[in-house]
Amino acid sequence: MNLTLPSMASTHRPLLSPLLRLPKNPPKYPQNSLPFVNPKYPFKIQAAGTDSAGDFGARDPFPQEIESNFGEKVLGFSSTEHKILIPNASALSLAQQECVSVSQIQQPLSEYEAKQLLFKVVGWRLVHEEGSLRLQCLWKVRDSNCAEVLISRINRAIESTGLVPTLRIEEPNQVRAELWTSSIGGLSMNDFIVAAKIDEIKTSDLISRKRVWA
Repeated sequence: MNLTLPSMASTHRPLLSPLLRLPKNPPKYPQNSLPFVNPKYPFKIQAAGTDSAGDFGARDPFPQEIESNFGEKVLGFSSTEHKILIPNASALSLAQQECVSVSQIQQPLSEYEAKQLLFKVVGWRLVHEEGSLRLQCLWKVRDSNCAEVLISRINRAIESTGLVPTLRIEEPNQVRAELWTSSIGGLSMNDFIVAAKIDEIKTSDLISRKRVWA
């Protein structure tokens, strides 16, 4: 008995996921009205989600671009919204921020909040002194003269803030700085701003250099 098998070419059909099927009647868009569309895949792809830094939009065209009528030569939306965003205080480094007045009824920063801000300053640590949370930093310099120079530089760097940290020379060549807001009995944002400004002070010329033997 002869059996005739159907042709594989006539019965085999590729399996396409519904998500990958091409539209039967792709829409026709007028030229210069949409972003680039690949003719092989006649559907528009849109990006979803937002950037962690925010929606910065698109830039405004330069005068030379306007004069060249570049809009007639490229594909894109004519209704694109252009934005110019000014960084807020949270986007600036602590050293660039200014201290503000602190009310006596304001609550001091919690230890958790202080630990988060501690990542933004260098060489400082949190200590509990006399029932309040404070910031401390220690420098070891060459001699007592260098210690006095360091204190002078610190005072000049934070003069504009109106805040006065506790500075003291320990032993002949050690300087300790302590910051806290006494009016609220703890730490405020001002203390971290001052610490960041102090971090920018040059100290490399005041510290002993280790001799390296070849």
